[in-house]
Amino acid sequence: MSRPKLTRMSRVEGLRADSSHFTLERKPFRILGGSIHYFRVPRAYWEDRMLKLKACGLNTITTYVPWNLHEPQRGVYDFKDQLDLEAYLRLAAKLDLWVILRPGPYICAEWDLGGLPSWLLRDHNMRLRTTYSGFTKAVNAFFDQLIKKVVPFQYSEGGPIIAVQVENEYGSYAKDEEYMHFIKEALLSRGITELLLTSDNKEGLKLGGVKGALETINFQKLSLSDLTHLDAIQPQKPKMVMEYWSGWFDLWGGLHHVYTAEDMLPVVTEILKLDMSINLYMFHGGTNFGFMNGALAVGVPASKPMVTSYDYDAPLSEAGDYTTKYHLLRNLFSHYHTQPLPELPPLQERRAYQPVVMQQHLSLWDSLHFADKPFKSELPVNMENLPVNNNNGQSYGYTLYETAINSGGTLNSKNNIRDRALVFVDKQFVGVLDYKVQKLALPDGKGKRTLSLLVENCGRVNYGKTLDEQRKGLVGDIQLNQHLLRDFIIHSLDMKPGFVNRLESSGHWMSMRQRPSFPGFFQAKLHVDSYPKDTFIKLSGWSKGVVFINGKNLGRYWSIGPQQTLYVPGPWLHRGANQVIVFEEQETDGKIQFASSPDYGMTVDVQ
Repeated sequence: MSRPKLTRMSRVEGLRADSSHFTLERKPFRILGGSIHYFRVPRAYWEDRMLKLKACGLNTITTYVPWNLHEPQRGVYDFKDQLDLEAYLRLAAKLDLWVILRPGPYICAEWDLGGLPSWLLRDHNMRLRTTYSGFTKAVNAFFDQLIKKVVPFQYSEGGPIIAVQVENEYGSYAKDEEYMHFIKEALLSRGITELLLTSDNKEGLKLGGVKGALETINFQKLSLSDLTHLDAIQPQKPKMVMEYWSGWFDLWGGLHHVYTAEDMLPVVTEILKLDMSINLYMFHGGTNFGFMNGALAVGVPASKPMVTSYDYDAPLSEAGDYTTKYHLLRNLFSHYHTQPLPELPPLQERRAYQPVVMQQHLSLWDSLHFADKPFKSELPVNMENLPVNNNNGQSYGYTLYETAINSGGTLNSKNNIRDRALVFVDKQFVGVLDYKVQKLALPDGKGKRTLSLLVENCGRVNYGKTLDEQRKGLVGDIQLNQHLLRDFIIHSLDMKPGFVNRLESSGHWMSMRQRPSFPGFFQAKLHVDSYPKDTFIKLSGWSKGVVFINGKNLGRYWSIGPQQTLYVPGPWLHRGANQVIVFEEQETDGKIQFASSPDYGMTVDVQ
């Protein structure tokens, strides 16, 4: 394994929290940090975003590690390309940035299941974030792979990692008194030697700490009583805001959250005046590409999914632009440096490409033979427990459940749909079932007909006490006229790259002259005649679905907003023809537009 080069100094003593100030090499040190998640930023832009962080006057980058991406199937690990954490750490070292690593296993992060892999939920007794053996065994196996990769990047080894966080906001969950001790030991026993931290909001501080780790606090509005509380828990220790929330996340069907620079700046100024360390969460939000967005629990089992953009109203926008917040913070942080700050890196150019007209379509029903072969079951089976993906179940996307019915009448979901189902009789759309609508009238008809439910996992809850209940698809019985439906054929539609590539090269596409049926896939080419630039896709004449460009899943769109554009990174395009495939659930005007700036919808101030 290539070790990072010793660049800075001979290393004697790393970050310590032995007095009211941090010290590094026994000299006072203040963490001026910002969060940038490597998994939310195209790899080609990692360096650009880090240079912009540095030019803002920050000295430390913080990132989570998403277990669910790194171990998509039990025992199958992925640390390549977009997930090359070692490359990310090497880059931070090259740019003279320190790193605070937050390896989880749970990360929250507005990310599906808070970063935990969905295959854990195949165990019906699973108790996530506890010392339940089914969970600890999985964590140990993952940490065996992960921690050996990061150990050589620790400060004591000449690397950039100056601190490692033990789990994340456990005080807000706190279901097992032994758990934090287990995670701490899991890190220490695998060679983590740098300063350990925990991170909680004020309420969580009571329960989230673990002996031997410095407690840090998360907030947006500064209340001095919070700091007094932190001081009381650990007197004569450095105070740090691990998550100073620079903005907030958005939910489908809501408004776009903004937290104004005028509100933010006085708080950051005050934090610095109080001699505290700070980490801006987020410094640069990025994007929930693919199906990876989390959801907010709004009751049991109801939840509201997060949007695709993770712009977060952060100082650096989703596409890496400087904002008013950025410039004001840069000015503020410059007073905490003896040398002038680096020049601002140039901005990426953007382009509003010409609109693209869809050329071909393929109905959902015709796409099924490109998916894995269906599974027959007497009872409905939730997606995580389907015998697919080498018996790891289905993690994301859609699942199609089909069964025969002999009459019309009232279909009752018994609130067993997670999270949203399009309902069809003989391929004709009859309505949507979700948490609000649980009953639907099915039309009468003669003889045997096929009832189909296309169920979407809209994103698993990432925070709160209901993590164990995040199984998706059909999680129990559904009834027609009080009779339980039986004998299902179940298709797993996780829309992974393999499926999208098979679709693309299939000869089954129909010309747009033939009227498309819904749901369906739509295909077009985007021609780029010069060096590809970032752009935003706008789907004003479409209702809800997913966009793939050159096989990469850009994420979901939904006309209910607030988000009205999807970010398309230039490095994911190439010169010449680019393949655009859109999966649309219900309607289309047959064209895609492009914009050079995003539209995140109507705004509301963060409360």
